[in-house]
Amino acid sequence: MTNQRPRAASASVSPLPSPARRQWLATALPLLGAGLAVALLPDGTRAANTTPTTTPLEVWKDPNCGCCQDWVDHMQSNGFAVKVHATGNNAVRARLGLPQKLGSCHTALVGGYLIEGHVPASDVRALLQQKPKALGLAVPGMPVGSPGMDGAVYGDRRDPYDVLLVAHDGSTRIFKSYNKKAST
Repeated sequence: MTNQRPRAASASVSPLPSPARRQWLATALPLLGAGLAVALLPDGTRAANTTPTTTPLEVWKDPNCGCCQDWVDHMQSNGFAVKVHATGNNAVRARLGLPQKLGSCHTALVGGYLIEGHVPASDVRALLQQKPKALGLAVPGMPVGSPGMDGAVYGDRRDPYDVLLVAHDGSTRIFKSYNKKAST
């Protein structure tokens, strides 16, 4: 006589997966593997593959200015959520304390900083990251080749210009220069 106990039916032992379960596994496992692969990437690589959050930006411009709208489009395509006031910008520029000599065709506010004129989105991002004690950034005038003043309509011309960091006292220093010829 053998000492075997009768096997009871167990819920923990399952036969081969059902077709529905096999389909779920076939769909879920590759997704889980992709998620694991992303989780194992270095932090810098993972950050480059994520969608940036939008940053609110408020703009005052002339309702009929095409280059201002092109700059707004540039900012939106670079992750800024833009609210436009088509009322002109002279009053807001004066209220915020920007010297008239630094003026341009539109004025914006973002993260507590003033942005005057055709400032590239990358410089606005750098300003927000660096957080200097300043009034903001300005590109005086309307230099051809700056965002909103670029493209085929301008013959793809690129004039040199500076983005200025404007201090609260109205003084400036160069934040970034564009299209300068390298000295030899």
